[in-house]
Amino acid sequence: MIPKPQLDPQSEVPLYQQLHRHFTGLIQSGSLKRGERLPPTRELAGLLGLNRTTVSAAYELLEAEGLITGQVGRGSFVTGRDAAPVAGLNWEAILEASHVTPAQSALKPGADTISFAVSRPCEELFPLEDFRASCEEVMAGPDFASVLQLGSPGGYEPLRQYLIEGSRREGVLRPGDDVMITTGCQQALDLVRRVVMQPGDKVLVEEPVYPGVKNLFLESGAELTGIAVQANGMDVAQLERALAKARFKALVLTPNFQNPTGATMDREGREAILRLAHNAGMVVIENDIYGQLRYEGEALPTLKQLDSTGDSLLLRSISKISFPGLRVGWGIGPRPLIARMMEAKQLSDLHSDQLSQATLLHFALSGRIETHLARILEAGASRLKAALTACERYLPAGSRFTRPQGGMNLWVRLPEPLDASELLGRAHREGVSYLPGKYFAIHRAEPGSLRLSFAGVDPGRIEKGIEILGEIFSTELERQRASRDREPAPAMV
Repeated sequence: MIPKPQLDPQSEVPLYQQLHRHFTGLIQSGSLKRGERLPPTRELAGLLGLNRTTVSAAYELLEAEGLITGQVGRGSFVTGRDAAPVAGLNWEAILEASHVTPAQSALKPGADTISFAVSRPCEELFPLEDFRASCEEVMAGPDFASVLQLGSPGGYEPLRQYLIEGSRREGVLRPGDDVMITTGCQQALDLVRRVVMQPGDKVLVEEPVYPGVKNLFLESGAELTGIAVQANGMDVAQLERALAKARFKALVLTPNFQNPTGATMDREGREAILRLAHNAGMVVIENDIYGQLRYEGEALPTLKQLDSTGDSLLLRSISKISFPGLRVGWGIGPRPLIARMMEAKQLSDLHSDQLSQATLLHFALSGRIETHLARILEAGASRLKAALTACERYLPAGSRFTRPQGGMNLWVRLPEPLDASELLGRAHREGVSYLPGKYFAIHRAEPGSLRLSFAGVDPGRIEKGIEILGEIFSTELERQRASRDREPAPAMV
């Protein structure tokens, strides 16, 4: 009999981590022996009164650490851990508990793998010869030595000036604003939370939300409140109700082609959010990494363009339109905020890689980036169309999915009682991968939800992959409904 864990719902440590610690202790102490079978996730969840996804997350952590192994159709078994050196440090005691949700293990890349799990551009569309030419121009230039020298935490100055001029023309750079270059948009998010947030501060985010946002702010000790994302973006009415109940330090959102849903906020919603944020004295952090990936319809002004106060912060990146590996992002915001972010960046990594920045600048000034963007938009439009068509054709009746006009992602809600997490293993065995909705949840996990990232997959494989998923989902739905119909009716007394 496995000892029942003592879990504290009021603790700052998430329940799945408390459960992980409980089993880790049992395994390391020898109370659970090698080869012993753990309770099935559904059974343990019922015993403890937990959501099944909480138990699954604890088991995933144990498996990632080599303490257990899952066997399809049999369950999870203890594998144990080699004893630590006698004189070694107790790293579990030294390191504080992490709030980071364990990442979903993806399928290993292969010719037959169809992965909808990662939101990234297609490598086959990279203009390698054009980029190589830009690299050679930088290396042949008279300033190459200075490119390889230490630089400014604000970024490679020629590129920074290029971004300043473009931002001014676009109307997102106001007289009181400044621009800094970061190592991707993720670092920009990290820097702003470092200088703005204090432990215990309350932050509003979208739900479902990009895990990189959730994990960053949880690690800063922030208290997150999720605001539902609808077809036209964040639910303004729910946001207003949340602001009436508590004081929040910041709001983080992606108005254009939100990750994971693909939803875009209409102009009325953008204006309403800015008004609410201003009245609440709240920092607005706008993540606009997908804005350039519009395949149809009219572009909408960013929050930064609409913000008459100039107080909002706009974050952008080249990762979704060209080369994610270059790690070049930037922030546009009030000068005092940008100055503090530069200080934090200098403490972190001094400055972003200047060779990447200089090469990107040449790539842009040569006109090559515009040619590449046109090609990306054409490919993106065909892939989005293929994904939507395949979802209509192959997903089981009752499925719902978003219909974005751009971006890289679709959000699918399967009919009840299907659970996307439970069906992922079956999809992996068929050579298809996706991300279940639980990885994007703040408070309200939807068991039947999943994200399909289509931009990195060619149209033919998109159709094949969704056809395979549709067959898996439809077969399981039929099985569950047949099983339910066979259950005897309750006795009438």
